[in-house]
Amino acid sequence: MHEDFDSCFRAMQSKDARFDGWFVTAVTSTGIYCRPSCPARPPLAQNVAFYPSAAAAQQAGFRACKRCRPDASPGSPQWDARQDLVARAMRLIADGVVDREGVLGLASRLGYSARQVERHLVAEVGAGPLALARANRAQTARLLIETTTMTYNDVAFAAGFSSVRQFNDTVRSVFACTPTELRGRVTGRGGPRREIGSGAPCGLAFRLPFRPPFVPDSLFGHIAATGVPGCEEVRAGAYRRTLRLPNGNGIVSLSPYSDHVSCRLALEDLRDIPTAITRCRRLLDLDADPEAVTASLSEDPVLSPVVAIAPGRRIPRTVDAAEMAVRVILGQQVSTKAARTHAGRLARRYGTAIEDPGGGLSRVFPSPQALQGLDPELLAMPKARQRGLLALVGALVDGTVELDPGADWRRARHHLAALPGIGPWSVELIAMRALGDPDAFPATDMGVLKGAGTLELPVSPVTLVAHSRRWQPWRSYAVQYLWATQDHPINRWPQEETICN
Repeated sequence: MHEDFDSCFRAMQSKDARFDGWFVTAVTSTGIYCRPSCPARPPLAQNVAFYPSAAAAQQAGFRACKRCRPDASPGSPQWDARQDLVARAMRLIADGVVDREGVLGLASRLGYSARQVERHLVAEVGAGPLALARANRAQTARLLIETTTMTYNDVAFAAGFSSVRQFNDTVRSVFACTPTELRGRVTGRGGPRREIGSGAPCGLAFRLPFRPPFVPDSLFGHIAATGVPGCEEVRAGAYRRTLRLPNGNGIVSLSPYSDHVSCRLALEDLRDIPTAITRCRRLLDLDADPEAVTASLSEDPVLSPVVAIAPGRRIPRTVDAAEMAVRVILGQQVSTKAARTHAGRLARRYGTAIEDPGGGLSRVFPSPQALQGLDPELLAMPKARQRGLLALVGALVDGTVELDPGADWRRARHHLAALPGIGPWSVELIAMRALGDPDAFPATDMGVLKGAGTLELPVSPVTLVAHSRRWQPWRSYAVQYLWATQDHPINRWPQEETICN
């Protein structure tokens, strides 16, 4: 979009927040870049340049606006809606792969050479993987500087910088001030806040932005109603769950508000902060473009009234794709309660213990490697489903099935469908919730069929699939509206407090 100067300029002049994250506005006369909705007086057209990302603007020598904080705007919805090389690379970079494995590790995961990945990213995003990772580190550093009392050495370490000098240089370059000056700007507004507790060495509070409208009821209701005992709970009006992260475990507490989602993290290793935030945003689908979804689905006169009642529904995704895939298999042809019971048994037997003084969480859901020794007799389910679960675990361990943020959705679908006991319903649920495919459509799902019947849509899976083609490429969102027609706990938030042991 950044190449369409007239459209970008109109969005900037109208201060349209819907375009935050789609592009940034660089002002050549001041050397500052802003989000489109910046409240400052719009610059003259001859003094404006548009860039596709904050990293591209930083690489061109511009620094972030101190007023609108463009580095803190919602992420571009392109990377969640697309499955090409650039989108896969962007999802992996956001998950911290470059910081942990370098550019060669990123390229290896994508199946391309480092030079090819660099060329594609520069052509579309305006910056290579190192510059994009640097921009992510700068954003994390700013969050920690302004919202905690951590020492600058700890901030540099947690944000992923290799040295304090690199941290200081980056902060000066991106924000045109020192870390001390950056923190000093917030001391007059109550100062930075750092919360201790919640079962880990350090508790941190963040605000996760999103593009309005945002409907939390079915989103939070779904993840709460299907929560795994011991791994997830609802407490004090917040959804809480344990996290398995690259450098350690953690606990997150999430609460929806009118203009943000409150995120409270307690982590064993501060280096996991950026990855934890990214995964929480992914869980709640916070980088979605609700305007595009609403406009597309509203073209169907049958679905339009339901969409108009609650525009802005999100897809309940996951913080761990492998966990979600296992849970989908456990949930085949059983009630939500039975699926929770099965998953809870796995967590108690094979999950990692975790302390939670601030709540009732006790386990981190087991990794595929931990489930390799799974005793199928532990689960009271048909033999065919047991074989399917074991086949999935084996495929996740040996890499036959890849579900990480950079996974190729088509290849993952193909390999999932080849496993015994995994049919179309499971493949589409995994594609929607684990892979994040916005166009997945589990046509045989009971909730989908009941919702279709309520709206007098076709109730035969074959004919419903044919009808659903008019909802492409947003069929996963259409599923949320079909589910929402039913009186079910997944559609209600806040829920009664559930303490999981």
